[in-house]
Amino acid sequence: MASVAITRKNHLVSSLLYSIRCRSSYFRRPITNSRLSFTTSTSTSPSPADTEIPVSRTKVLEVFKEEFEIGSRLLTFETGKIARFANGAVVLGIDDTKVLSTVCSSKGDGVRDFLPLTVDYQEKQFAQGVIPGTYMRREGAPKERELLCGRLIDRPIRPLFPAGFYHEVQVMASVLSSDGKQDPDVMAANATSAALMLSDIPWGGPIGMIRVGRIDGHLVVNPTMDELNLSDLNLVYACTKDKTLMLDVQASEISEKDLEAAFRFAHPEAVKFIAPQLRLAEKAGKQKKEYKLSLVSERTMNKIRDLTETPIEAVFTDPSYGKFERGEALDKIAQNVKGILEEEGDEESLKVLSKTVDTVRKQIIRKRIITEGFRLDGRRLDEVRPLYCEAGSLPGLHGSALFSRGDTQVLCTVTLGAPGDAQRLDSIVGPPTKRFMLHYSFPPFCINEVGKRTGLNRREVGHGTLAEKALVAVLPPERDFPYTVRINSEVMSSDGSTSMATVCGGSMALMDAGIPLQEHVAGLSVGLVTEVDPSTGTVNEYRILTDILGLEDHLGDMDFKIAGTRNGITAIQLDIKPAGIPLDIICESLGPAYKGRLQILDHMEQEINAARAQDGKNSPRLVTLKYSNDDLRRLIGPLGALKMKIEEETGARMSVSDGALTIVAKNQSVMEKVQEKVDLIIGRAIEVGGVYKGIITSIKEYGAFVEFNGGQHGLLHVSELSHEPISKISDVISVGQQLSLMCIGQDLRGNIKLSLKATLPQKTKKPDPIKTSSTPVEEDPPRQQEPQNSTSYSATSPIVIRSAVECDEEEKLSTLVSSVKHNSKLPRVLKTKSSSQKPKSLKSLSNEDELGCDLGSKKTKGVKPFLLTEKRTNSGSNYTSSEEEEEEDDDKHKHMFANVVDISDFFKDRESKVEETSIDAKKLKLGTKVTAKIVQVRARGLVLDLGGGINGMYRFEGGGKQDFEVGSEVRVQCTSFNSKGIPVMSIVQDD
Repeated sequence: MASVAITRKNHLVSSLLYSIRCRSSYFRRPITNSRLSFTTSTSTSPSPADTEIPVSRTKVLEVFKEEFEIGSRLLTFETGKIARFANGAVVLGIDDTKVLSTVCSSKGDGVRDFLPLTVDYQEKQFAQGVIPGTYMRREGAPKERELLCGRLIDRPIRPLFPAGFYHEVQVMASVLSSDGKQDPDVMAANATSAALMLSDIPWGGPIGMIRVGRIDGHLVVNPTMDELNLSDLNLVYACTKDKTLMLDVQASEISEKDLEAAFRFAHPEAVKFIAPQLRLAEKAGKQKKEYKLSLVSERTMNKIRDLTETPIEAVFTDPSYGKFERGEALDKIAQNVKGILEEEGDEESLKVLSKTVDTVRKQIIRKRIITEGFRLDGRRLDEVRPLYCEAGSLPGLHGSALFSRGDTQVLCTVTLGAPGDAQRLDSIVGPPTKRFMLHYSFPPFCINEVGKRTGLNRREVGHGTLAEKALVAVLPPERDFPYTVRINSEVMSSDGSTSMATVCGGSMALMDAGIPLQEHVAGLSVGLVTEVDPSTGTVNEYRILTDILGLEDHLGDMDFKIAGTRNGITAIQLDIKPAGIPLDIICESLGPAYKGRLQILDHMEQEINAARAQDGKNSPRLVTLKYSNDDLRRLIGPLGALKMKIEEETGARMSVSDGALTIVAKNQSVMEKVQEKVDLIIGRAIEVGGVYKGIITSIKEYGAFVEFNGGQHGLLHVSELSHEPISKISDVISVGQQLSLMCIGQDLRGNIKLSLKATLPQKTKKPDPIKTSSTPVEEDPPRQQEPQNSTSYSATSPIVIRSAVECDEEEKLSTLVSSVKHNSKLPRVLKTKSSSQKPKSLKSLSNEDELGCDLGSKKTKGVKPFLLTEKRTNSGSNYTSSEEEEEEDDDKHKHMFANVVDISDFFKDRESKVEETSIDAKKLKLGTKVTAKIVQVRARGLVLDLGGGINGMYRFEGGGKQDFEVGSEVRVQCTSFNSKGIPVMSIVQDD
């Protein structure tokens, strides 16, 4: 809003009178290019003759712009409109995405020995027109992405501050608007560079940063977010005009040769950002201010060097020193020098003692590496430290691994979760969720220090994200492995490159968890020591170090972390200390890194080289089941109450997606409990041989009806209750009892047949020497799984076993014969046939029965059999639990035996003529008389050997036990069959 300055030339009273009379005023705002201009606006209201019209002045902002084109996109640097009080402020825009970056510095003396540079990057939800979904409806603590973008800005600008500049500097980058097409992180870095160029802070810029992708083998500059999803390379490259400052790479196993080509392609594109910044600084830049630099005088440096150089060399030339032994020896040297300076009263040297001793150590180490080619621990320049790999160190977890390289040790654990456990990202660009997470932790004990654990740490977030980028390239696709994966990396001890140790340990832990990785991923850090000409800045000599120590990282020039497989690179992070490194040296470093990576991969593959099968009982379990959305709604219940109840009772976690249910359980027993509860609610596809939990709903004489599999109904026949004879069903089962039952098939009507004894172990009994039969009556032969919809039985079976359906068919036949018997025509027909033809054999009579069964079963031919591989609804079941139909079934079974008596009278004469010695399972019919031998005498009856391998039973009449002896023969007649198909005999007296 323009500020208005009112010039009052007349008396205060006249101005007051004029303002009372004045009703409205109209002002015009002209456009001008001057830095600050004030214009007079004319009022349209009439004014008195003796009063001048007061003038209002409008402030016009002077805006400077620089437009340029990179990668077919127009970019704009703009300054002067907003954040005018900041030391430097620039807005960078691409299309509808605009980022503001500001820089400020403190006005103090900066008495410290480091540069306190702070970079804050923030993405507020107003940039995409969204209100935050938090309780307070405002942004909270910095998110991981914001911390990572801040590091991306910090890494290339920090090396360009002059030596000794220790004033506090703060950079704040904010996204003003975003169209979701362009990632604002690179834009924020370029805007920060331009803001530093406009400020009065001494800085050796400008820099240029560019993002490069590769789609179908073609490199793309400034790819959009949609193009990045198709790209197998995400390269962020920062540089000055002739040197590289920073690299950040995520790739899908790209070769070293292709990556070098991408570096050389990105450098000239990034340089295009430099010229517009220089032009903008010429127009609107401030004069650089003279800041006090904290430099060590040459006299102090020489004095401390003379006191410390010899003992420090002795420590560094002894490879027997470990990390802490070496540190203690160096601290002792510093304490000795401190005592000497205190005796001399040299306060100036005491203030910079720590910084100066560190400089002397750095000079000694670098000189020894350059001239002699030896390192602190005596290794060659390209030698990797000793390795130790162990997979499955914590067997109770989903996956775990312990990796050690030298004194650096990392413990990695893997936890699998349902798809619903994926991390929700609240970013203005990128995907909304992330299914693979790697969390890196650097506790104080790993370096033998005392510290406090706080919230998100920039260093921990950065190291974890680097390892995450390296491993995500080899994960199976989401369509094949939709689960959420979390890796925890706990640093046990640190002596350099713990992030690359996390990559190695994480890769082994993923395979230990049974995740089918495409390849093992390994990583290591490459260092650099250079000798630079101070006058020109040219690198005269350099040495590349493979697998650097922590001290070599601190005293060297470069920390080049490279991770990948045998086929190519998956992630890179380059951080440097000098003001740039030639690109040729960086490309040369890829070769030693590849050789060292192969050595590490060999050790990892010796420990574990394929995904491990999780077969332990205590191993965590994860399964995905397919259901219809209607079934899933039933499982969730109102407001998710049913789902939450199951989770609370079992301790498992369930995740529901479109047509799928994912269950995560601590072990196999918990998984079985959850699946049982799910099956009782919504069921699963019924298969022959499958075991299901069911509840007894009603009990009949011939069996029990069972509700199972989420509302399905089945029949548990009395013959399927136990391997032992059952006299009373209620002695074995009761209404409401829960049982584990096996589906053994379907009857002719499509009803499901269940079995309890198929799930029970069969008891083996020693043969009784008294018995002559090969098969006892009490035991059934081992059940073979019946084919679907099969009703045929083996003819050689010693016992005729009849299902409930066959009993129904026999009932129909009995009713048909009984009704025809009362008809007057039937006896004449039968009599005519018997007088004109020979007596029929038992085989022919059996054929007649089969014909009768066919006649009686015509009604069932139209019933479509139910496929056991499909689900059934309650309405589709042929079973019913209504009282009327249950009473009807009872009446049918009561009348069945009465009809059988009629049939026995009808066949009485014919059966008596059959030879008794030829009896077998097929020929035994109602009314057949045979001579049987008593096998056993029991409390309620006899067990009889009918001959031909057939056993029968005789019940004592009136419950009294009569005098019978084992081995004696009796004349018996078949009167009925019990529920298990065993013939029931009665004793007859021959005339």
